[in-house]
Amino acid sequence: MNTLSYKTLSANRQTVRKEWVVVDATNQALGRFSSKVAKLLRGKHKTNYTPHVDCGDNVIVINAEKIRMTGKKWTNREIFHYTGYMGGQVIKTPKDMYEKNPASLIFHAVRGMLPKNRLGDALMKNLHVYTGSEHKHQAQAPKVLDINTIK
Repeated sequence: MNTLSYKTLSANRQTVRKEWVVVDATNQALGRFSSKVAKLLRGKHKTNYTPHVDCGDNVIVINAEKIRMTGKKWTNREIFHYTGYMGGQVIKTPKDMYEKNPASLIFHAVRGMLPKNRLGDALMKNLHVYTGSEHKHQAQAPKVLDINTIK
């Protein structure tokens, strides 16, 4: 057996096949749902996953307003943000974020599960979150994916 004939193929920008996927957030727990969406964005469900390449899919999340959190997390959890100015620390609860924009809660949760570098910024551009069941990406012919089938 010639071991030099086996080569590990790494994905690059030209060989990656990106798909469009629609995921429904109805009655899903925020953390578990976000981790599965982050896995889709990163491309870890694919056989040609490469850590330093954007090989994930474009994910469309619908019904963001129907996400749920268990226990007292709506009021007891604190989300910090710093504006960059003196005394500019802002503390919000998930309830405050949800009332202003339900999609921002999913954006925040998924962003925390992605790399904190340029690759993470590029991956976040592949996430599209909408309140309601309508989205504007019909031209991409996205396939509907049941998020509960992903491990």
